[in-house]
Amino acid sequence: RDTRVATFAGGCFWCMEPAFDKTEGVISTTVGYTGGKQKNPTYEEVCSGSTGHAEAIEVEFDPAVLTYEALLDVFWTNIDPTTPNRQFCDVGTQYRSAIYYHDEGQKKLAEKTKNDIEQRLQLVSATEIEAASEFYPAEDYHQDFYQKNPEHYQRYRSGCGRDDRLEQLWGKK
Repeated sequence: RDTRVATFAGGCFWCMEPAFDKTEGVISTTVGYTGGKQKNPTYEEVCSGSTGHAEAIEVEFDPAVLTYEALLDVFWTNIDPTTPNRQFCDVGTQYRSAIYYHDEGQKKLAEKTKNDIEQRLQLVSATEIEAASEFYPAEDYHQDFYQKNPEHYQRYRSGCGRDDRLEQLWGKK
């Protein structure tokens, strides 16, 4: 089976996983860290802001079922592209929004959709577009956090105002 990988940073990685997990054609998601300089960073190190990494999600998908452009749509509609180094209540470079491309085709589509979003929202997006670098899976307790700890996850998500802001930007789902 032919599979591809896409990597995105959209603030808290717990909050990015559910949207991708429920997308047809996604084979698996892994939350972790990328875009930094330190090898094998821990959650505590990334949270300190000293490693340069962003909390991110790596998405393995079947290109026969799901296009990269459709994954970009899932990404954009689950972030606030207006805020640099912040997503909702999480602040710091580790919560920046970014698209990490794995080839020139992904880079071109990321740039096109970023331009489309800027036109649609009439703003300059703070979302970075960078070549993918080493991806380090997060600790096991972070994987599928929303499924393992549904109450905690929901309190965090609503407490951060994530869904209200997403609805304000993108409309009701």
